[in-house]
Amino acid sequence: MVLHDHAVERALALNPGLAFGEGYMNGQITPKDCTLYELLDLLMLNAMSPGHLPEQIAATFRYACRSWIQFNPVKRSRQNVAHHYDLDSRLYDLFLDKDKQYSCAYFRKGDETLDEAQAAKKHHIASKLLLNKPGLEVLDIGCGWGGMALTLAKDYGAIVTGITLSEEQLSIARQRAKAEGLEGRVRFEMLDYRNLHRKFDRIVSVGMFEHVGVRHYGQFFEVIKRSLVPDGVALIHSIGRNDGPGTTNPWINKYIFPGGYSPALSEVFASVEKSGLWVTDCEVLRLHYAKTIALWRERFAAQRARAVALYDERFARMFEFYLDAAELSFRVQGHMNFQIQLAPALESVPLTRDYMGEAENSVK
Repeated sequence: MVLHDHAVERALALNPGLAFGEGYMNGQITPKDCTLYELLDLLMLNAMSPGHLPEQIAATFRYACRSWIQFNPVKRSRQNVAHHYDLDSRLYDLFLDKDKQYSCAYFRKGDETLDEAQAAKKHHIASKLLLNKPGLEVLDIGCGWGGMALTLAKDYGAIVTGITLSEEQLSIARQRAKAEGLEGRVRFEMLDYRNLHRKFDRIVSVGMFEHVGVRHYGQFFEVIKRSLVPDGVALIHSIGRNDGPGTTNPWINKYIFPGGYSPALSEVFASVEKSGLWVTDCEVLRLHYAKTIALWRERFAAQRARAVALYDERFARMFEFYLDAAELSFRVQGHMNFQIQLAPALESVPLTRDYMGEAENSVK
């Protein structure tokens, strides 16, 4: 590794979690005789051991302040979402699948293409929603560009309401519903989950829970409970961490996902228990997200020049740093993806998980 600026040496000593990413973005740090991914792999492995005193102090301070960092009222949530999800949609076309799924894919065999694995993810989730009859009303919290909602309407006969805080995603989702002739079955709205005041048969949320913030978990699950019919079912799909409560990397918080946090299951279950909801199923997807991001990295690298044309070189370096670090967080730093099925009633779902496999196999 070559440091091209003496100022970055001091920054690395004081706050390496922020300074290394900034140094790479600004061209002050260059990998030598290795790729960025290989360098990050080594550094992130070393980061799993206790750091030196300044970094320990910084980490303690971040943990003490995390309640404020993750304070996400409605207005701030919209600003945080806009920071990342209102980027030019052509950027995401460079590396996502054709359905624009920006969350963990599902690899049943391990050698699927990105499109195949993302389609499998949607059906895997649908199988846990117990969509056992047409016409069920489904709420999609954090609907992104609409792919999940459109799939539930087309393949399962659901009537779907998707909500988002991203203007860019909302516009594209509505265009897609119109183009596919699904405007009568799928509706997309700009709405914060806290402002929901109606009932649904099913609720799904994919890749949104990371933006809620720990101090808002109680309110989130209260909304889930009040928005479900008595025999309803909800499925939450989120990034998590396997090593207990922690903090968000300062570089990620500043440049990629302000206000974001990947929770430990202990933090999630504590709030679920207080809500009165039943946890009727929980699955941990360990390396599925690492495999997903590896494919994103490959596709982004092939289209890197187009990213520079859309923004600039610094932005492209930021984004490749983000993707490299994200994949490695799942490979070497204990991150994972979880799916939690929730229900307000003890008998909302069958006694065994057999119905999930049957539903999943029916759409192969």
